Amino acid sequence: MFGEHRYCPVCGQLPAASIAFDALQADTARLDALETLPSDAKALLREQGVFTRNWVDTVENVVGVVEALASSLFRSAVPNADSLLNGKGAIFQRLDHMADLIVAAGFADLRTNLGTQTWQRLLETWAARHVFTHNDGIVDQKYLTRVPGSSARIGQCLVLTDTTCRRALDDAKALCECLIDVLRQAPARAHPGHVSLGDGVGP
Repeated sequence: MFGEHRYCPVCGQLPAASIAFDALQADTARLDALETLPSDAKALLREQGVFTRNWVDTVENVVGVVEALASSLFRSAVPNADSLLNGKGAIFQRLDHMADLIVAAGFADLRTNLGTQTWQRLLETWAARHVFTHNDGIVDQKYLTRVPGSSARIGQCLVLTDTTCRRALDDAKALCECLIDVLRQAPARAHPGHVSLGDGVGP
């Protein structure tokens, strides 16, 4: 296996779930690797912005991992997925919209299954990703609206830490597991020609 663990030279394309969990593991390994460095090396890398860059990459990767898995599983589970997704853009990047879409397709609500606290932390991670991807890391009113409990102020640079990134990875793993569990179940309002996900890890 090679690259970002997406393809096996013997088995071919890996299942979407395997790709997702391997990617989250890889980000955890990057965090672990930096923490094992000697103190003087860590101090230099912090000064150079390496730690911050790694934390930002982790948050951005988390969103991408969930988006790719959710899209793959939804398309496998819902026969009329293309029709439901038409005109909705990058809906799997938007947590509440994604959850609403899955409910509309007849499946359980991710928010209920994960619980309020976990879902709120996920919303905060997604909001942080948006700040770094679209606003150069500067807190704006949109971020504060999404994260009302934040102590940050408009115009400040949003601060990430190793702890927040590890928590984001744990929450993302829980969300990925929830997506697999929810979308492998037969929908409450069965669609004609519904096809089950089977083991829930198909590409």
